[in-house]
Amino acid sequence: MSEVDIEPKILQRPTRVRYLKLIAVFKILQGLLLLVLGFSLFFINSRAGWLDAISDWTSDELLLLHSRPVVYLLNKLQNVVEGGNLRGPALLALFYSAILFTEGIGVYLQKRWAELLMIFATAALIPLEARHLWYAPGIVALVILVVNCFIVWFLYRVLRRTPHHQSVALDREVAARR
Repeated sequence: MSEVDIEPKILQRPTRVRYLKLIAVFKILQGLLLLVLGFSLFFINSRAGWLDAISDWTSDELLLLHSRPVVYLLNKLQNVVEGGNLRGPALLALFYSAILFTEGIGVYLQKRWAELLMIFATAALIPLEARHLWYAPGIVALVILVVNCFIVWFLYRVLRRTPHHQSVALDREVAARR
């Protein structure tokens, strides 16, 4: 019995394509979230008036005028925004958003280079996610780590099972049948 005969159902053609498209949509949604975050951080410096409005609201509505922790946190936030310290994280979020969009669209179109890019980009972040989970345990961090580990494992298995020339031949054969 060869290794191809005992291929798990998840790696068989119809199921594999379904999972690849699901992973691609997940990456595109992550890219969209980072795009919004990047633009928000990038243009927040020009909107310093909203911090004054938050300060006024906390003192008027919440009666937190004498709350030292709230005043301290608002002052720290205002210093960060006024100092322009958010431009670096904003550019990083926009850059990674572009990578996620490239991965997602490429994998949705079943391009082999996009699958390789997704494996390397996702695997590179797993140690950082594990470190984050170690120092700040939480269910969301655990779910993200598990999903990204599944994505790396799944794409590795897909790429290992389907050589590039065989994948192109199968795609042409499927297209000819339609």
